[in-house]
Amino acid sequence: MIRRVILSVVSVLAALVLVAGCGGSSQVDCGLDGSCTITFPRSGDVAVSVLGVEARLVGVQDSTAQLEVAGQQITVPVGGETEASGFMVGVDRVTDSEVVVRVRIA
Repeated sequence: MIRRVILSVVSVLAALVLVAGCGGSSQVDCGLDGSCTITFPRSGDVAVSVLGVEARLVGVQDSTAQLEVAGQQITVPVGGETEASGFMVGVDRVTDSEVVVRVRIA
């Protein structure tokens, strides 16, 4: 029962994802499993509100992304995953033009 309520809340939050920023735009795709994939432009200052928290790409060095999730700064290499403020954050890929990040509730 609790799991259904959580999935319902996550689904509603996913439907209400707001994208804000300047210098480019991000794409957000959230699934019913409580995870979201964010495609950030590699350049520009773009933040998204996803699963009730703000996520922002701070920068990229080599194949490692510097992110800020719920006010916590983290560094995640491509293929890696780390915890930030109750969320698991992973980087799927870094290209010349974009950074693809996964965010899910820990």
